[in-house]
Amino acid sequence: MGLKRDVSLNTALRYKGQGPFLTYILHRIGGLGMAIFITTHILATFVEGKGWKIGHIINFIYTSPFFQIFFLFCVLFHAINGMRITILDLFPSLIDHHRKAITIEWIIFIVLYGFAVISIITTAIARLG
Repeated sequence: MGLKRDVSLNTALRYKGQGPFLTYILHRIGGLGMAIFITTHILATFVEGKGWKIGHIINFIYTSPFFQIFFLFCVLFHAINGMRITILDLFPSLIDHHRKAITIEWIIFIVLYGFAVISIITTAIARLG
C-alpha cells in the first residue's frame, strides 16, 4: 500500500528540494547515462563487426573529450552517491546526518572529478600537438 499524496502538478513543479533532491535527480541521470552508453557500445561493437561505417562514427564519439567528461560525471557521481546511500542504509543511526553526508559527498566528488577532467583535457591537448 503506497503513500497517497494529493500534490498538484503546479506544486510539484515549484518544489525546490535543494541538496537531497538534486542528488536524487543526478543519481538517476548518471544511471541513465551509463545504461545508454552500455547499450550503444554493444550496438557499435556489433555493427562495426559487420563492417558498417556507423560503428566507427560511434567509436569516434566515445573518444571525444566532451563525451568522456560527461560519461565520467555519470559514473563517478553515481558511484559516490551510491556509496553514501549504502552507508546510510547500513547504519540507520546516521540518517539524521544525511545533509552532512551529502556535503561530504559533493566535496569528494568535486575533488576527484576536477582531477579527472584536468587529466582528460591535458590528454586531449597533447593528442592535438
